[in-house]
Amino acid sequence: MMLPTLDDDRVVTRVRGGDRGLFEVLMRRYNQRIYRAVRSFLRDEAEVEDVMQQTYLRAFLHLDQLAETAKVSAWLVRIAIHLAIDRVRQRRRLAESELGGDDLPAGKGDEMRSPEAELSDRELARFLEAALEDLPELYRVVFLLREIEGMSTEEVATALDVSDSVVKVRLHRAKDRLKKGLLARAGRAAPDVFAFRVPRCDRVVAAVLGRIASLEAEKD
Repeated sequence: MMLPTLDDDRVVTRVRGGDRGLFEVLMRRYNQRIYRAVRSFLRDEAEVEDVMQQTYLRAFLHLDQLAETAKVSAWLVRIAIHLAIDRVRQRRRLAESELGGDDLPAGKGDEMRSPEAELSDRELARFLEAALEDLPELYRVVFLLREIEGMSTEEVATALDVSDSVVKVRLHRAKDRLKKGLLARAGRAAPDVFAFRVPRCDRVVAAVLGRIASLEAEKD
C-alpha cells in the first residue's frame, strides 16, 4: 500500500478526497521525526507513543485546516510539540499538587565496518543521548530537529513558533553545551540517536489507523 513516490501535498489531497488509508504514508514518513520531537520533552516511552498517536489523530481530524502553502512535516512537528508541552505541564501540575507546591528539579558510510566499530558507534549514540538529556528542553528540541533530523532553520522556527534568529541562538548554545569534541565524534552515531525502530513504527501506525477506523465507523 506504500506509495513513497507521492509527495506530501498529493498524499494530503488524496486523503482529503476520501483515500483515508493513504494517511499511513505520512505516518511512516515522519514517525522518526515526530518521535524525536516528542522525545525532546518526554522520557517515558509509553507516554511518547501516546502523544505521537494523539498527534496523528489530531492531524487527521483537522487536515482541512492545513494551509496550502504550509509544509506538512513542520505542521506535524508543531502539533506534536504542542501536545508534548501540554503533557509536561499537566505532569508538573500534578507533581506540584502531590508535593504541596515544592519546586521540582529541572530535567536533566557505505564501507564494511567491523562489529567492534559498530558497537563503538552504538555506545557513542547512547553517550550522545545522555548528553542531550542534560540539555534544557528548548535547546534539545532545536538540536534534534535541526542537526539530526535535518530540518531547515525556517522549518524549525515554524514548528516551534519562534523566529529564525531564536532557532540559531538556541542551536549555537546547544552545540556549545554538548562540546565540540563530542559533536566531532558523533557523526556516524547521530542517525541512531533516539531512533524509532520498525516494530514501534508499525505499532503506532496500527494504533492510529485503528482509531481512525473507529471514528469512521461511528459516522456510519
